[in-house]
Amino acid sequence: MQLTEAQRRHLRGLGQRLRPVVMVGQRGLTDAVVEEVDRSIRHHELMKVRVSVGDRAERDRVIAELCERTGSTLIQRIGNVALLFRRNPQQPRISLEVRDRNGS
Repeated sequence: MQLTEAQRRHLRGLGQRLRPVVMVGQRGLTDAVVEEVDRSIRHHELMKVRVSVGDRAERDRVIAELCERTGSTLIQRIGNVALLFRRNPQQPRISLEVRDRNGS
């Protein structure tokens, strides 16, 4: 999903109060983890995932694979926590109609 910078900024703001819901550990990205992320993001649309595997390159690879397998968009990654977004077309919960900083 293509998001504008204003929409990404809005989602980052909403994500500040969230806690990681799913943890990816040393076993890596298992099918069970992907299913749990898929189920959670279908319901919430915006969620945090903690990825505690290897170095930065390995974390980035796991996050990219998770986004690909769940159809989600990476909004932000800070350390080992990724903020993911995927619109629920049947029941959208988060409004992406945000005003830019100029008020228009």
